[in-house]
This record gives sequence, structure tokens and C-alpha cells, in this order.
Amino acid sequence: MDLLDDDALERSSVVANCRMNRERRLPGYDRELGINVLDTLRSRQRPVRWLDLCCGTGNALGQAADLLSDGDGDGDGDDDEDDDDVEIVGVDLVDFFARSPSPPRLRLITASVVTWEPEQHFDLITCVHGLHYIGDKLGVLARIGTWLADDGLFIANFDVRSIRLGDGTPAGRHLTTSLRSQGVRYDGRTRRISWTGRRLIDLPYRYQGSDDQAGPNYTGQPAVNSYYVRGTSH
Repeated sequence: MDLLDDDALERSSVVANCRMNRERRLPGYDRELGINVLDTLRSRQRPVRWLDLCCGTGNALGQAADLLSDGDGDGDGDDDEDDDDVEIVGVDLVDFFARSPSPPRLRLITASVVTWEPEQHFDLITCVHGLHYIGDKLGVLARIGTWLADDGLFIANFDVRSIRLGDGTPAGRHLTTSLRSQGVRYDGRTRRISWTGRRLIDLPYRYQGSDDQAGPNYTGQPAVNSYYVRGTSH
């Protein structure tokens, strides 16, 4: 099998799939992640920052920015002094954003999550069905671990079967055991991965490349399998 590196993968038509998270709004985020995003943000000490990776059009983020503006003001419609209390950042490989200009609380960035670096830590980091289309999934998870605030929450959809060994078999229980040893939670029923707090995640896998012809995953949409060699630190 000829595996793709991340540069080649990002040019793949599978990665450019616009049907998974492109148009999803805030209730869809709550359903897919199993949390109430607004309640999570409101429960945090201000200022609060939310980063959404593979954000698509950014519809959900714009909706959250509007609702937070409506709810945080004093009723006179002037929320300028509160704008610095909440920052929402969306990152997507494709500039397919729905809003221009964006609300003051919202910043939308066109970049690869494999190489992009934030300038601050975040209280909430999410990725709704975006990891399915990333090559070095474990590498991205390790990077996300350093982007969280000390008590921040990361939660995302993640299919552990998309992590493959050289012979094509899923990494399986060895991977989930390794994740849990790092303080990472994985729910095989809901296919969600999450953890709380900034951390250094060091997994015994080395990335080899990806397969954009893996076919549909549990969502029914074409996805990407990522191949690793086991036994060496990532």
C-alpha cells in the first residue's frame, strides 16, 4: 500500500469532504460531543477561550458568539466591555467560513491543524468528526494536550479503529490502554475521546502515513486510516 504523507493527504478529495461538519450548528455540537457547549463556557472563570478544530463553516461558533453576547450583556445591547471575556477560535483547512466579518468574539483561521500553533491556552477544545480526516491523528492529539488550560477540557469524535499497524490491523486494545495510561478517556460506545487539563501525551507509536481510500467509517462517510509502527515513542 502506498501511504500518503500529510501534505498529500490534505490535497485529497476525501479530506475536502464538505458533508460531515461543514454546516453543523450548536445543537449538533452538543449532541455529537455529549456536552452543552454554552453551559461549559459559562461555567468557566472569565476570560474563557474555546478552540474548535476542523470547524467547517463555523456556524456553531458564530451561533455561540451571538448567544453569549445576548446573555452576557446588561440588557442595553452594549456588550463591548464583555467582548474580551470570551474568545472563540475556529480552525479549518478550507476557507469555507459562513461569516464575514466575524463577531468580535469569534476568530476563524484557515490552517492545517497538523502545523498550526495557538498563541494561548484554551478552556475548551473540541473537534466534531474532524479527526477522521487527519493523517497523524496521534500526533495531533499530543499537540492538543499542550494547548489546554490547566483545568481545560478536550473532547472530540474519534474512531480508534482508524489507527492501524503496518499489517493493516487496528491498534485496538493496546492503543486504548496506552491512551488511558496517559489520563485520556476513550468511550468505545460513543466513539469519543476526552481528557481534562494540560498534559504531555507520549504514546508508543511512530507515524508512517495515511490511506485516504479506507472507505466509510462508522459515520457512513469516507474517512482516513492512519498507520503507525508500535513500540517507539511518538
